[in-house]
Amino acid sequence: MIKVQAEDFNIALEINELKRHHQDLGAIVSFTGVVRSGSGDQEITSMVLEHYPGMTQRELAAIEEKARQRWQLIDCLIIHRYGTLVPGDNIVLVVTISKHRNEAFQAASFLMDYLKTSAPFWKKELNAKAQGNWVKAKQQDHKATSAWQNGDDQKKS
Repeated sequence: MIKVQAEDFNIALEINELKRHHQDLGAIVSFTGVVRSGSGDQEITSMVLEHYPGMTQRELAAIEEKARQRWQLIDCLIIHRYGTLVPGDNIVLVVTISKHRNEAFQAASFLMDYLKTSAPFWKKELNAKAQGNWVKAKQQDHKATSAWQNGDDQKKS
């Protein structure tokens, strides 16, 4: 399931809603990304996330489908926010449910690696002087995505 929204989400509520629909699960893995208060030596006062709605939904659905084809997931959820957020605000929630923990961990890691490098969101971190920097995926994010593309499913959590 994909949700792209401006409003915040309740982590426990979202996980419990997924869980109540499945009695045959063995593992639930979740990751929540939040706005940092600083990047390097720069203080961050806010972050602006922009996106193109149709393109974003299609790309997130494609990333989710790749995970579902690769691992035996019972269910998964991706929530990504947009708009102006401040330090401590939730940005993203990824939840994977499977019968076995390793599949849930790997799928969650895979989804986050792809979200960092392939999801069509544009992020600008602003400082106290209202000066901003566009955030780019880091080299380590691209390496992680490349490892998945090369069939490296041996990442252990």
